[in-house]
Amino acid sequence: MRIATWNINGVKARIETALSWLGEASPDVVCLQEIKSVDEAFPRAEFERLGYNVETHGQKGFNGVAILSKLPFDEVNRGLPGDDEDAQARFIEGVFSVKGGVIRVVSLYLPNGNPIGTEKFDYKIAWMRRLEAFARDRLALEEPTVLAGDYNVIPDAKDVHDPRAWMNDALFQPESRMAFRSLLNLGYTDALRATDDSPGRYTFWDYQAGAWQKNWGIRIDHLLLSPQAADRLEACEIVSHVRGWEKPSDHVPVVARLRFEAP
Repeated sequence: MRIATWNINGVKARIETALSWLGEASPDVVCLQEIKSVDEAFPRAEFERLGYNVETHGQKGFNGVAILSKLPFDEVNRGLPGDDEDAQARFIEGVFSVKGGVIRVVSLYLPNGNPIGTEKFDYKIAWMRRLEAFARDRLALEEPTVLAGDYNVIPDAKDVHDPRAWMNDALFQPESRMAFRSLLNLGYTDALRATDDSPGRYTFWDYQAGAWQKNWGIRIDHLLLSPQAADRLEACEIVSHVRGWEKPSDHVPVVARLRFEAP
């Protein structure tokens, strides 16, 4: 089973790019972030024609997450628990039957948090604390779980082309990185780093200053695996060539291959 995460940066603006990559790669489950669409306006028919079941948690103009799956959904949960007043569409969980049980897949879009020293950064850290609580609860189920998405966190200096340039950015603050490490300390595995520990492996390049051409990137899109999922990890890749396509997202897909069979 191949599970992908991709911040699409506007599904309507990138629909041709998305369909081209899905036709080329044909992953089994795709977690999209920043769809920037309400549920009713999401172009589900285009994805359904490629054989995907579609579930969304949208919001007008910004945010929004979705899961596309070749497997039918057994269960769908929208919204990160822990704050009933949080109306931002940043979290959706799908449950799928596989041989021998189920797999849980989350598509998440973590808050950016800039500028630091404001309520936006406080919201980011509070959201990460809620995510940690959710992740701990899911571990108690002892089921394969994949937390996939745009975390808006640069975990380590080797995940950024120039650490000094990001010292005052919310994505690289000690509090953000510590909250990310707390997820790993629970027992989750960073799928890419479990298979490739080399520096210069990026998932995002800004549209400005020729960042893509100069490879001035950062790694902020991650797949975190519960122990039951990590035991099945075979490979993980960053699909960087998509960034060079016409009208690209500033993010590229990250794909993990896990040993699962359909029921």
